[in-house]
Parts: sequence; structure tokens; C-alpha cells
Amino acid sequence: MPRTSPSRLARDLTPVHSHAAAVDIGATMHVAAVSPRCDPEPVRTFGTFTGDLQRLADWFEPCRVATVALEATGVSWIPLYEVLTQRGFAVS
Repeated sequence: MPRTSPSRLARDLTPVHSHAAAVDIGATMHVAAVSPRCDPEPVRTFGTFTGDLQRLADWFEPCRVATVALEATGVSWIPLYEVLTQRGFAVS
């Protein structure tokens, strides 16, 4: 019996790093995403004040996020970068 290989789509969507998160940095809000396996609500929006950034980092911890990718066009990424690196996340 021949082996059935996974479809190309299934191969292309295999996560490279299962404990990664992404954040789209904005001037007034940040949109963060984790794996749908980590949380039933995998995409959330956060404000840009320190308390909001702390809540974002608090959300990443139970999701066991290890690596965070930030996308930003200006300097708005710096406060979130500081909060995440202080909490021990690898940020790029």
C-alpha cells in the first residue's frame, strides 16, 4: 500500500516554531497573535500604555511563547521590546 503524503498546503502551514508569537506595532494599538493551539482567541488587540504592554506579556506567558517577532515602521516598537526582553522573551 503506497504511503499518502501530506498535501502541499498542510506541508506549507507546518509551524517552524510552535512557541512563537507576532506583534504588529501601531501608534495607538498593537495586534498580537499566538498559535491557535495555545489559546482559543489567538489574535488580540492591546493598547500602547505600559499597563497594556504588561498585559500583552502576561498573555504570552501561559501560551509558553519563547520568541516574538515585531513588525513596526517607526520607533513605537521600543517600549514593547523593553517589556518583553525584561520578561525573558527572545524578540526580533
